[in-house]
Amino acid sequence: MFDFLEGYDLLGAFWVTVKLTVFSGIGSLVLGTLLAAMRVSPVPLMRGFATVYVNVVRNIPLTVIIVFASLGLADVFGVTLGAADDFDEQAFRLAVLGLGGYTAAFVCEAVRSGINTVPVGQAEAARAIGLSFTQVLRFVVLPQAFRSVIGPLTNVLIALTKNTTVASAIGVTEAALLMKEMIENEAQLVLISAVFALGFVILTLPTGLFLGWLGKRMAVKR
Repeated sequence: MFDFLEGYDLLGAFWVTVKLTVFSGIGSLVLGTLLAAMRVSPVPLMRGFATVYVNVVRNIPLTVIIVFASLGLADVFGVTLGAADDFDEQAFRLAVLGLGGYTAAFVCEAVRSGINTVPVGQAEAARAIGLSFTQVLRFVVLPQAFRSVIGPLTNVLIALTKNTTVASAIGVTEAALLMKEMIENEAQLVLISAVFALGFVILTLPTGLFLGWLGKRMAVKR
């Protein structure tokens, strides 16, 4: 029944999807947190930059950003993130850059919403005892903010996992590209679609359940 799977590296394609999700997720979490800190910063220039970045990036289709990362950065500006003769490595790293930069805009808004849940009095008390703005964020605000936004960040991570399919537009050999190849070569359209749909459910459902449970355990009691 599943003879059509023979000759295709299904697990390898999904492993690339997992790596795209992990590396892009880490990058977007770091950049998104930095942008959130900039958005609540007392420095107008930093607030302005972060606001423009978020509002511009999240309103651009992800496909456009991924293609720009490949054709714009690599072909036009000569930015190479891997060996010049290794197309697969370079495409993978550019896809991580595009996915991370795009997802960071949504991470920023999730983290900023968490920052807004922290009582203002706590930040004011921390400043009153001599802590700087950076220290207040690091020791008082962000620890509470992250505990309150595990749920929203879970949704962002699940969306990122599904968005990795866009990386096929620049030749990254992940699940979506393999599915396209199999549909072109095989006659089992329904079964192929079902196999890949099941693969993404296996990737995202346990993640969502675990992080949902973690969010309830870590929630700040008010």
